[in-house]
Amino acid sequence: MERDSFVANIANDLGVAPSQLAVRKARVVSEGNEQLFRLNQNTGVLTVKESLDREEICPQSDTCTLFFKIFFENPLQLIRGEVEVRDVNDNSPVFPEKEMVLEILETTPPGSRFPLESAQDKDVGSNGLQNYSLGSNSHFSLALGTGKDGVKYAELVLELQLDREEQRELNLLLTATDGGSPPRSGTAQVRIVVLD
Repeated sequence: MERDSFVANIANDLGVAPSQLAVRKARVVSEGNEQLFRLNQNTGVLTVKESLDREEICPQSDTCTLFFKIFFENPLQLIRGEVEVRDVNDNSPVFPEKEMVLEILETTPPGSRFPLESAQDKDVGSNGLQNYSLGSNSHFSLALGTGKDGVKYAELVLELQLDREEQRELNLLLTATDGGSPPRSGTAQVRIVVLD
């Protein structure tokens, strides 16, 4: 959300007239070090003070809830509130390196697997990394899995015996795609060096 975006109408939510907010000297206090919200005493509207970045506030967390208090001075009253920050698909999957190099012996039997570097996506849930795909080639396929930590990974599977004399190097394109709408993707080059 951008700076000054509408979050809620506190006066409506509390069932009080907006004029009462000013009379009772209502103010909003965020829990934590940073003041994230602003309360307009004349209208009762709660807005974000600065733009929110969910990935910065709650990195790699499935839920992101911000807590605040409405503080009334006259008479003294404290009301606790919470704002759920929802994830939007604003990050693409990114590989740690743009190129991965694998050295594979030409005598390696078909069915052999080679782990690949996983992509990272700052978004979570369905907006996070969902799938990998491999560019068309005659020697390798892709096997997908999910680790104990929930991170999706890909492995190259050798389908056809390599022959160094026929082809010394193969260049494959690995694509990581998230589940956003529209989906975002990131790519890395996989260079296979065939060893004699």
